[in-house]
Amino acid sequence: MNDADPVPTPAPARRRARVRAPELVGKGGWINTGGADLKLADFRGRILILDFWTFCCINCLHVLDELRELEHQHRDTVVVVGVHSPKFVHEADHGAVLDAVERYGVEHAVLDDPELATWKQYAVRAWPTLVVIDPEGYVVAQHAGEGHVHAIERLVTELEAEHEAKGTLRRGDGPYVAPEPEPTSLRFPGKALLLPSGNLLVSDTTRHQLVELERDGETVVRRIGSGTRAFTDGTAESAAFNEPQGLALLDDTSVLVADTVNHALRRLDLGTGEVSTLAGTGRQWWQGSPTSGPAREVDLSSPWDVAVFAGRVWIAMAGVHQLWTYDPASDTVAVAAGTTNEGLVDGPAADAWFAQPSGLSATPERLWLADSETSALRWIDLDGTVHTAVGTGLFDFGHRDGAAEQALLQHPLGVTALPDGSVAVSDTYNHALRRYDPATGEVTTLATDLREPSDAVLDGDDIVVVESARHRLTRLRLPEEAVRVESVAHRTRRAATEVAPGKLRLDVIFQAPPGQKLDTRYGPATRLLVSATPPGLLLAGEGADTDLSRTLELDPAVPEGVLHVSAMAASCDDDPDIEYPACHVHQQDWGVPVRLTGAGADRLPLVLAGMDGEADSQAP
Repeated sequence: MNDADPVPTPAPARRRARVRAPELVGKGGWINTGGADLKLADFRGRILILDFWTFCCINCLHVLDELRELEHQHRDTVVVVGVHSPKFVHEADHGAVLDAVERYGVEHAVLDDPELATWKQYAVRAWPTLVVIDPEGYVVAQHAGEGHVHAIERLVTELEAEHEAKGTLRRGDGPYVAPEPEPTSLRFPGKALLLPSGNLLVSDTTRHQLVELERDGETVVRRIGSGTRAFTDGTAESAAFNEPQGLALLDDTSVLVADTVNHALRRLDLGTGEVSTLAGTGRQWWQGSPTSGPAREVDLSSPWDVAVFAGRVWIAMAGVHQLWTYDPASDTVAVAAGTTNEGLVDGPAADAWFAQPSGLSATPERLWLADSETSALRWIDLDGTVHTAVGTGLFDFGHRDGAAEQALLQHPLGVTALPDGSVAVSDTYNHALRRYDPATGEVTTLATDLREPSDAVLDGDDIVVVESARHRLTRLRLPEEAVRVESVAHRTRRAATEVAPGKLRLDVIFQAPPGQKLDTRYGPATRLLVSATPPGLLLAGEGADTDLSRTLELDPAVPEGVLHVSAMAASCDDDPDIEYPACHVHQQDWGVPVRLTGAGADRLPLVLAGMDGEADSQAP
C-alpha cells in the first residue's frame, strides 16, 4: 500500500438494542444434555438461539426443520436450545415432552418449562418464538412465527464477525448429547390403513418409512423407504420419506401417502413397492404462492392426512389450516376449504377457518375431520358447507362426555367413520378413543389408557388403534357400552394479559432483516387483521388494514376474552445492483388472552421481528 493512499477503516458495527437475557428456568429440567443441568452462563461466548415451542404446534415443527441447516452450518458458534412451553395440559407432562423430542428428531438441548416460567421472563406471546442472545448474554433479536431463519442467519454472521473481533466469541461443541435408540418395530407410528390383502400398512413416522404388517399388527411383511430423512422417488429400498403420516387407498393397487415434512403427496404401488410423487415440490407453501395448478408445480404445507371423497383426494393441509384437493383426472391441486386463518368458523368452505386439520374419514355424504388445535370434530357436506359437531375454539379443551355442544376433546389427531353412522375420534392428548353419534348428538368414551392414539382403522368387528407413544397397534373389539370417565375441562395455560378498558394501542413490531427493506413493489408491504372472542370485546379496531399499528377500543362490559391478531410483512434485498433480490414473507398469528382492569396496560406490543423500541432496554 502506498503511504499516500488513505488508510481504510472498518465500518462500525450496526448499533442494535440489547437487553440482558434472563436466566433459563424450567421445572421439568433439561433433555438431550446427558443429565447436565445448564445455566445461561454455560452459553457465554456462544450465539444462543432460544426456540420457544410446544409439540402440538405445526408452526413450531416447521421451525424445527428450518433450524436444522442453520445449526449445521454454524455448529461451532451457534447453540440452539428449545424451551418447551406447553399449551395443552398433556404437553406439561415430562414424559410426553421426552417422546416429542424423539418423535420430531430434535437434535439440540431442550429445557422443559411446564409452568411457563422462562416464557414469562422473556415476555413471549406466541408459539413459535425465536430469541437470539449474543455471546455476552444480551438479547439482540426476537422473531415470532416461522420463516425467519434467513434473517437470523444474517444476524448470526454479523455477530460472529463482531464478537470474533472483540475476543468474546468462543468456538466449540454444544451441550447436545444424543439419546440411546430404542429397538422397537415401529417408532411413533402416525396413521394406519387396512389393505385389500387384509394386511395393515402403517406410517412409521419417526423412522421415515412405511411398514406393512400382517393382520396381527405385529409381524413385519416389508418396509418401504430407506429410513433416511429425504425426498426421493424409487424402489421400496431406495425411496425416501420425511415423517410420513396419512394413508388412503387410491385404488386396489396403490396407496396415497401424506409425506408431511416433504410437503408432498406420494403414491405407493402395492405390487412393486415403487414410490412416486403425485403433488408438491418439496418446498413449503408460503403466503403469495399459487393455490391451484399442476400438482407437481404447486407447493404444499405439511399435509397430515388424506381421504377420497366425492371423486377427489382431500388433503388435510395442517401447515396452513386448510383442506386442499388433488384431482387424479386432471393431475391438479387446489384449495377446497379454509382461508389460512387459524380458528373455528363454520359456513361456506371458502370462508371457514380451521386449526391444524390432522385426520380425515369419508362417508358417501360427509367428510369428517379432526381439527386438532381447536380440539374439534367437524365435517363437510357434499355442497361444501363446513359444520362443527364438537369443539368451541382454540382455548377450550378437556375430557367431557354428554351432549355434543358441551363435550370436550383434547387435540384429536384421527377420526374414523363407523358402520352405524357414528364416528370414532382418536382423542390423542386424552389417551382415549371417543365416539360421536350424529343421531343422538351424544359423545361417549369407547376406551381409555391408549397412549397418544393418532388414528384407528376398522377390521371387521374390531377397531385397530395406532398407539403412537406406545409404538404399536392395539386391536379392540368395538364396545357396545361406553366407558364412564370423570369430566375434566381446561383452558389454555397462558396467563391473561391485563389491559385497560377503552382505547388500547396495538403495535406489531417489525424490523426488516439486515440488508433488506420492506417490499413495496406491488403495493403495501404489511397487513394487519384483528378480531376478538367474544366479538363484543371489540367496540372498534376490528378488520384488516395495512398499518401494523392500530388503536383498538375494548368494551368495559366484557371482562375478558381473546384478541386474534394476524400480521404479515414482506421484505426484499436492499441492493439495487442485485438483479433478482431475495424476498421473504414474515407472518404470525397471535391469540392473546386479555383481562380488562383499570390498572391494565394501554399498549399491547407484539414482536413479529426485531426488538420493541418502547420497551425498557439496557445497553452495555
